[in-house]
Amino acid sequence: MIAIAPARAGEGALLARLHASAFDRPWSAEELEQMLALVQAVTLVARGDDGLNPCGFVLARCVCGEAEILSIAVDPRSRRRGIARKLMETLIESLNEAQARDLFLEVDIANSAALGLYRGLGFVEAGRRRGYYAGAGGPSDALVLRLDLEAGAAAGFNMAQKPL
Repeated sequence: MIAIAPARAGEGALLARLHASAFDRPWSAEELEQMLALVQAVTLVARGDDGLNPCGFVLARCVCGEAEILSIAVDPRSRRRGIARKLMETLIESLNEAQARDLFLEVDIANSAALGLYRGLGFVEAGRRRGYYAGAGGPSDALVLRLDLEAGAAAGFNMAQKPL
């Protein structure tokens, strides 16, 4: 069973190892500790049965009713088990309680698994950044996605928006 809870103080190094397992250009423990310390930061961690080691996390910030996902990572060994979706749903509920109106994120257009997750949650395209991501196959575009949290809250989190 997976439990979702706020990050604990001093977990930057642990989350950095997880981030490194999920991304080619990982964030350092220091960078993550700085982000965790932000007053506006919301960091949720998914933990397995042992309750110790994270198998995923989402890091967002919320300022003046607008939220942005800075990173979401799931350990490659734990993927395809609904962890990212559970992290996102818990984050959305938390942001609704904080009365955020919109949630934004950027995703590599080549990341079909992430796009499927975000589409299923009701995110819509708000923009595109050409050549934003550098990859082995050359530059790749980033889609800027937006979720209308007010509409979702009014619909009881049943996102009725037009999908991507």
